[in-house]
Amino acid sequence: MPLDSGEELGPIQLAYETYGQLNSEKSNAILISHALSGDAHASSCQSQTTENPGWWDDCIGPGRAFATDKYFVICSNVLGGCRGSTGPSSINLRTNKPYGLSFPVVTISDMVRAQRHLIDYLGIDTLLAIAGGSMGGMQVLQWTVSYPERVYSALPIATTARHSPMLIAFSEVGRQAIYADPNWNGGDYYDGPRPNAGLAVARMVGHITYLSETSMHQKFGRRLRKRERFGYDFDTDFEIESYLRYRGNKFTERFDANSYLYVTKAMDYFDISNGHGDLVTAFAKSADITYLVVSFTSDWLYPTYHSKELVGVLTAVGADVSYCNVQSSWGHDAFLLEVETMTSMISNFLDRVVKEKGIRL
Repeated sequence: MPLDSGEELGPIQLAYETYGQLNSEKSNAILISHALSGDAHASSCQSQTTENPGWWDDCIGPGRAFATDKYFVICSNVLGGCRGSTGPSSINLRTNKPYGLSFPVVTISDMVRAQRHLIDYLGIDTLLAIAGGSMGGMQVLQWTVSYPERVYSALPIATTARHSPMLIAFSEVGRQAIYADPNWNGGDYYDGPRPNAGLAVARMVGHITYLSETSMHQKFGRRLRKRERFGYDFDTDFEIESYLRYRGNKFTERFDANSYLYVTKAMDYFDISNGHGDLVTAFAKSADITYLVVSFTSDWLYPTYHSKELVGVLTAVGADVSYCNVQSSWGHDAFLLEVETMTSMISNFLDRVVKEKGIRL
């Protein structure tokens, strides 16, 4: 497959899961795109056990926002990931060793191009909807620009049309933490100890940006961790310290440090106007798509102005666009936590799309 960098990559494997049943007309398919740390396992609604719930489990299943008793829901691990799809930890068939940093740099557009091959493989001509939050929302927007004829509706949630300098700065801090780990070894660490300390710090930095000051006060405050007074040492004093260390260490059990480098770089490169001159020109052929744009009042990683700019551009090209700025104290993670609000918004939006587009389910 040709990549935006000018290189070619293959063979490519994409890991994916599906929920619900594809109808005879193949008109009820919804593609879910995951965020930075996500994977293909978006729901456990069809599993025999709930020990490993999907990352959007509360929104995918019978009677939920993406109702699997009506829709056929698809989620794939992105190109460059490490949860079954081809990425830097995959074996390069030319060398029989993991790619490491010899893996070519990929973009959000490359990820979407690979997803389009998956949709072709499943025999689906047009997606009823494509939805995702954060980096998933970037993929949603890229789909509508790259393949507007194959999407009826789009739900970009808590996202942006282009990464800002602040977002790039946070990404770079995470990457520098990995580079500084003595086990990183220029990305060639697969036969030895992993750079888990660096990856854990990168995750801790990232996780802070997913919260809000209000949610931190509500969840942790200044409470101490298993002690009644300060230790006056450099061990864990506060609950928030313990929480961040726990999240960082757990992340290293399921994620590859090189994938973190590649995926964050893809996000930093993301600017939907690239190759088009400006955003209005980029979305000019997407006017027939129905949009639901969602942001959250306490999200300081992708503040509401990102979504408002997007709504303005979509309005300018004549698209049917609805916008909700949801009142929430959960920060960027609100798209995973405001379940009742998301269920109402999404289910009503999809019902309207089905009715107005005359889609037979």
